[in-house]
Amino acid sequence: MSNPFFNEKKMRDDANGWAAPTSATAVASKPQGFPQETDSPLNRPMNDGPSSRYQSEVMTVNGVITATIVLFVIFLVAASIGWFTSTTNVEGDFQPAPGILIGVVVGFAAVMAAYFKPRWAKFLGPVYALCYGYAVGAISSLYENSQNGIVLQAAGATFAVFIVMLTLYRTGVIKVTPRFRKIVIGATMGVMLLYVVSFVINIFGGSIGFINEPSLIGIGFSILVCGLAASNLALDFDLIERGTEMKMSKDYEWVAALGLVVTIVWLYLEILRLLSKLNRR
Repeated sequence: MSNPFFNEKKMRDDANGWAAPTSATAVASKPQGFPQETDSPLNRPMNDGPSSRYQSEVMTVNGVITATIVLFVIFLVAASIGWFTSTTNVEGDFQPAPGILIGVVVGFAAVMAAYFKPRWAKFLGPVYALCYGYAVGAISSLYENSQNGIVLQAAGATFAVFIVMLTLYRTGVIKVTPRFRKIVIGATMGVMLLYVVSFVINIFGGSIGFINEPSLIGIGFSILVCGLAASNLALDFDLIERGTEMKMSKDYEWVAALGLVVTIVWLYLEILRLLSKLNRR
């Protein structure tokens, strides 16, 4: 799950009532619209140097980085708990950490709630990181138990893809145009719908084979989804850049950070699935 929930349209809608204040009077009241610069002293930013309250009220790249690091620290701590509470019994059977499904459901609900209540992202982001991190740690332990070393490979590949996508975006090789955005979001929504249908089918004892099976179609599907997840990183970078240009409220840093973390975690899980299929060929 990624930018279909945290996208430019949503950001523009939020900006109508959530842009950064432009004066002391605006700070004291509910923000309305984008900052308007006029000759009136009340409409000028407070000019007291780098520590200006105006500067502290707007979204910045450094603020997004800080929020992202906080979420990742929480995520990794929770993932460690999920990992180490998964055990192997005396018969050699793997016993996953309890409550994995609960972690997934609560994490998903936190992201959905953050979409409708962006101001709550600073609270819902840690909830997602804690609950989903626990589930991902347990899932990672399951993969590692059957295929030694696969988690380290998936984590390394995820980091490499992130660096490559960031470089391609910053150098202008990848440009997030309206058409690119629509294609990526549409395809992402399609994959999400497929996963939901697969989950429902699994409840009734069925399955959609190519999602998890190591067939050529299954591997091709995983490669496609990994590429789609990587493309969503470009949308995240664009979201952060546009948010700072639009001088969104500082609270929106947590929205952007949550969207970025969700995309990275999704990419990691898809790479983990792809490597598992390749190892079973």
